[in-house]
Amino acid sequence: MSEHDPSTDALSTDVLVIGGGMAGLAGALALRENGANVTLVERAPEFGEVGAGLQMAPNASRVLKRWGLLEKALEIGVQPKHLVFRDAVTGEELTRQSLGGEFEERYAAPYVVIHRSDLHRVLLEGCEAAGVKLVNDVMVESVETVNGRGVAHTAAGVDYEADVVIGADGLKSTLRPLVANDEPVPSAYVAYRGTVPITKNTPKADLEDVIVYLGPNCHLVQYPLRKGELLNTVAVFKSASFERGEEQYGGVDELEAAYKDCVPAVQDALKNLGTSMRWPMYDRDPIENWVAGRMVLMGDAAHPMLQYLAQGACQALEDAAVLQDVSNATVFAADGVNPEAWDDAIKEFNNVRAGRTARVQRTARIWGESWHVSGLARTLRNLLFKSRKDNDFRYNDWLYGQDADGVPAAHSSLADRISA
Repeated sequence: MSEHDPSTDALSTDVLVIGGGMAGLAGALALRENGANVTLVERAPEFGEVGAGLQMAPNASRVLKRWGLLEKALEIGVQPKHLVFRDAVTGEELTRQSLGGEFEERYAAPYVVIHRSDLHRVLLEGCEAAGVKLVNDVMVESVETVNGRGVAHTAAGVDYEADVVIGADGLKSTLRPLVANDEPVPSAYVAYRGTVPITKNTPKADLEDVIVYLGPNCHLVQYPLRKGELLNTVAVFKSASFERGEEQYGGVDELEAAYKDCVPAVQDALKNLGTSMRWPMYDRDPIENWVAGRMVLMGDAAHPMLQYLAQGACQALEDAAVLQDVSNATVFAADGVNPEAWDDAIKEFNNVRAGRTARVQRTARIWGESWHVSGLARTLRNLLFKSRKDNDFRYNDWLYGQDADGVPAAHSSLADRISA
């Protein structure tokens, strides 16, 4: 950024976003929409996203709708007809949720499955069109607050100065130590992912749904991507090698052994996985404070979570929407821009979001535990799941619903019931 001119304070508000993943792009776009001058810096030499598919529940697609980006996501994504849970050992259906009709009307937005790289590109193009300044090859080493402004120090020796700094640098955040002395928590579970073209030989029965098979110490998820051209498969299982501290593993024997008691449909689906790389699964314990001076965390830097509720990217989009709302009501008020109000804005953002995301983090852990049980616990879990009828929204409202202020409403969840 150019040298700071105090005379411009009343005319513009400078925002620096650190991290070019989903959370950073969403935060940059949200604040640019409010009228801020936004610069986003990313450590990688070019923007991109690795991985396979992700699920966007209505609490996330509502945010895209707000920004005029939902149609772009729908053009490349898929709207599945149902979310279906099955027992991986017997193949029996446990429960299903229809995702159109009453579901979509209740939550005012659709359920969409989309390739991570496609959603990332939609957000990136949204930032470009809005006028966010995007800079690659910038490694931020530290942030401090000087004279009421955030100063980011980089490995190249170039400092970036802004009225507020948004730390969106992910699970292994460089900035999180400013607010918490903690480390990522290993879950003992790892994921293998794969996307393969859908052909005439692909079993047609499940190509319109999100299917989740629940097994002892394992589960498998399948759904279509890119308008039904690709089949996305994710296999997650408890890994002895990961528990020993090995991030990667030399063979597929652990993978095959984890699913040896599962139905043929699950075992056949393992052929769709890429086995050259696996994703060890981490989260962190929730923290109450995300703010250090004029720096605030968001996304995985603030609240990394296990993927059992499919809410990682969704919560990042919620973060951005709330940050947009609270700053619009304070910093970008009707009587002009007030940079001094950033202290109140980021504190309010933190207050609104910390409890919500902590609940999602904790519930995701419990939800995952309920998926992977065996013996009597599996029998009881299956009975509970089968007792639920389609369009029984009491288990969804707390996560997907919203109140009049646009902040998601709180109700009991199925995972809360299981853990009670």
